[in-house]
Amino acid sequence: MRVLILGATGAAGVLLIQEALAASHTVVVYARSPEKLPEQTRAHPRVIIHKGQLDDQEALSSALKDVDAILSALGPSVSRGPSHPKGTPLARAYSLIIELMRTHGVHRLLALGTPSITDPNDKFSLRMSVLVTGVATLAHTAYVDVVAIGETIRTQGNDLDWTIVRVPLLSGSDDKNFLAGYVGDGKTGIWLTRAGFASFVVQELEKNEWVKKAPLITLP
Repeated sequence: MRVLILGATGAAGVLLIQEALAASHTVVVYARSPEKLPEQTRAHPRVIIHKGQLDDQEALSSALKDVDAILSALGPSVSRGPSHPKGTPLARAYSLIIELMRTHGVHRLLALGTPSITDPNDKFSLRMSVLVTGVATLAHTAYVDVVAIGETIRTQGNDLDWTIVRVPLLSGSDDKNFLAGYVGDGKTGIWLTRAGFASFVVQELEKNEWVKKAPLITLP
């Protein structure tokens, strides 16, 4: 497939590119600063780079041409969480992305989310409740934007084949193991590796087991 990867220059995004390439996909990168990518990634024959901002409709539309699916690692920066801009900029970007997906006939979207985006299948978990409350308190604008991302995808993208890939705390280990479930189901935890996120996304792109669902992905 030809996949467009957003959030590609972040730690999870770089791993997502690697995982997609390992699965023989052609990768289109749309990034504000593609020069941040490793040289070997930029030079790969199956990597196509488009430079642009998330609110640049013309540039984003160009990147979406002939794409089969969008894999997104977009999310608030952990280090800048407390200073995340007001006005839900990421949710507004998804609104434009969804509009352009329809224009270009792209139906599949796999997007990074967090447990701040709730799901009817979730049950109460004290540990997760503490984590989400902490984010809502200490990084409120980031929390509001993430919640708005979930609402935007579910409402504006109701005719698309979307999956919101909710992740808990992320670590840098190279462990690709993961399990998919829901908050408080007795299986899921509060940790996942970025490599595990990338592995789930690329596998789900092939299997389509979680279409129009928002699973929580964690370490087993």
